[in-house]
Amino acid sequence: MNITHNYNPSTNTWEVSLSGEVDVYSAPQLKEVLHSLLDQHNSSIVIDCQDLKYIDSTGLGVLIGVLKRVKDNNGNISIKNLKPYIKKIFTITGLDKIFLIEVQE
Repeated sequence: MNITHNYNPSTNTWEVSLSGEVDVYSAPQLKEVLHSLLDQHNSSIVIDCQDLKYIDSTGLGVLIGVLKRVKDNNGNISIKNLKPYIKKIFTITGLDKIFLIEVQE
């Protein structure tokens, strides 16, 4: 898994890109990075999943935990560029109603 991030002060948003796989082995790193970003600027997060190949329940759990912290500060997490088979995981689990899923045209 690779994580890149950039803070956009004009929108008060973290722009995070995930690539590779988020699983039981890499989820702790994702959690650490996202919490570290929120320690710097507690703001909304946009997660670009263009290059994300896989996410398991551990990775989803990390996102849910981070979402709680973001919502406590009136922010939100938007997820964009989900591959259809990953979007299906969000739909099946009902997480598509919790996260803002940006639909591609």
